[in-house]
Amino acid sequence: MNRISKKEKAAAIAEILEELYPEVPIPLNHQDPYTLLVAVLLSAQCTDERVNKVTPHLFELADNPYRMAEQNVQDIKAIIRPCGLAPRKSQAIYELSNILIKEHGGQVPKDMKALEALPGVGHKTASVVMAQAFGEPAFPVDTHIHRLAYRWTLSTGKNVEKTEADLKKVFPREKWNKLHLQIIYFGREYCPARGHDPHQCPICSKYGRKSLFK
Repeated sequence: MNRISKKEKAAAIAEILEELYPEVPIPLNHQDPYTLLVAVLLSAQCTDERVNKVTPHLFELADNPYRMAEQNVQDIKAIIRPCGLAPRKSQAIYELSNILIKEHGGQVPKDMKALEALPGVGHKTASVVMAQAFGEPAFPVDTHIHRLAYRWTLSTGKNVEKTEADLKKVFPREKWNKLHLQIIYFGREYCPARGHDPHQCPICSKYGRKSLFK
């Protein structure tokens, strides 16, 4: 195969992803930026499927920062326990709800730095909210994207920050929001961490790192 640039490879990969996933629903169920923020926070070290089972019960208790700030942290913790890290997450949800009321008029800020300043909200969570709630170009990198970017030699895979920067260089800005979801869906269906056969993978078979085939 003739050597191609990373941008050419990225463009070819984007075409495959678009054919496989022309529509990419947001995995976490939500009604507005606040419920998305809480759902993404809960998804840390937890599956989207489990989060979607827990959030209806949580949002029945409180689905906006004003109601959440009135709750007892222990009650929040009891509901979200299946998601793991419940003590930390419940405290973060309670505290960020109070901050949204005091500093942002009860609204989720449309600003990366302001989001990252909230308890329990890291860069990835803030990026997801910016992309999925506000439609702002962002490229949140989760474990699937980090793994696949390395397998496709689009990034060195040293850390998620480097992966994010590398992917932003090779994919058009206007496609970031859709692509990050397409890659997640692809990773789950075709390119898992374990039991992966690169010969059968629609992308790795064409553009995969050579070490995958040893």
